[in-house]
Amino acid sequence: MATGVTSKNKPNNNDIDTSFTIQYNGKKDINEILGDAKSPEYNSRLKIERNNQESAWTNQLFFGDNLEVLYDLLYQKNMAGKVKLIYIDPPYGTNSSFQSRNLDDAYDDILVGAQYLEFMRERLILLRELLSPDGSIYVHLDENMAFPIKLIMDEVFGGKNFRNWITRKKCNRKNYTRKKYGNISDYILFYSKSDKYTWNRAYEPWTEEAMKREYQYIEEETGRRYKKVPVHAPGVRNGATGGKWKGKYPPKGKHWQYTPEKLDELDAKGEIYWSPTGNPRRKVYFENSNGLPVQDIWMDFKDAHNQNIKVTGYPTEKNIDLLDRIVLASSNPGDIVLDCFAGSGTTLVSAENNARKWVGVDSSFHSIETVAKRFAKGSKPMGNFAEKEIQEEQLSFIEDDSDKSVLKTSLEFFSKENELSDEKIREFKDLFYVK
Repeated sequence: MATGVTSKNKPNNNDIDTSFTIQYNGKKDINEILGDAKSPEYNSRLKIERNNQESAWTNQLFFGDNLEVLYDLLYQKNMAGKVKLIYIDPPYGTNSSFQSRNLDDAYDDILVGAQYLEFMRERLILLRELLSPDGSIYVHLDENMAFPIKLIMDEVFGGKNFRNWITRKKCNRKNYTRKKYGNISDYILFYSKSDKYTWNRAYEPWTEEAMKREYQYIEEETGRRYKKVPVHAPGVRNGATGGKWKGKYPPKGKHWQYTPEKLDELDAKGEIYWSPTGNPRRKVYFENSNGLPVQDIWMDFKDAHNQNIKVTGYPTEKNIDLLDRIVLASSNPGDIVLDCFAGSGTTLVSAENNARKWVGVDSSFHSIETVAKRFAKGSKPMGNFAEKEIQEEQLSFIEDDSDKSVLKTSLEFFSKENELSDEKIREFKDLFYVK
């Protein structure tokens, strides 16, 4: 693959207008979207809290319209610029309804076209405001809406803050009868809020075969395994890295990767390999490798695909290892992680397992119920959902008072037009032992 070099005729980036917009019916002005938050009255919602053992912070799960909750977090709870990582797995614009493995109605994905785009854009604008300057956002979609949402995200976050289009293998090979290739992938759009963002590079462990293929050489004196890499890079430099070292100039059109002083230091330590023709290369030792840097195709995070994998039964549940990779790469312990399409709660569980604070939102009662059961009792092997009836004991976010990780629930309502019904409130109280 060709490697680009800096062009002498390249204009200053500050002189280039890279902004653009995507047009569709019903698109609001951004000031109108942000201005909608001025009223403190929102539709009814329930807030469920889980104490964080490491600080006074309380993890929060909201039942309600996530647009209204985001407004509240932004303007009433003063969380603007405080969220380090956002992961969302929103509806995909499929015009379908989904059920759990127990055949409970989970959620509707019925917005399509321009309505769907504006639904997402409004929420992405508010999420941008909640993100810290060094924060990141990951949006998980399939081929149905990934391309138009990328255009929306380029507009909202800026194309220069696009980091990766990640392709995930979501399932095993399919035996399609339709006239098309098997659909086994979906996509994650990764953006940051600025060019200075939290980043902990992810690595995969070496296999014996890959290690021997990459690090082919063994140093006779020490027995250390190493590989040879160039000590020059594309592009002409006029300073020290473009001059002579050991009587040799770098190859035409290239420059030394290090100053002559640094190259002398490496050579003195025996870390420069000299070919029989006198060409230098650097020795890179296997012992100093952290592993294989993760690339933008992820093959190991399929959704549940055998009867022994533990799941909640929620229809869009994602692999916990997938969320662990994202949480660990783009946040640090103590940071706030937000998922406003919480679903089965995988993001929230990953955040808690990795010592992050979290906020979750969902408008599906079945989602909130699933998350509560997951924190209280964990998940179950997928094969269990093949049974016709599963006897569930009553679950609670409230544990034994002697347990330091006590869970509590509080009701928090903002009345407008569609206040929660007494019946729905009773359901929540029964589920969480709220008195």
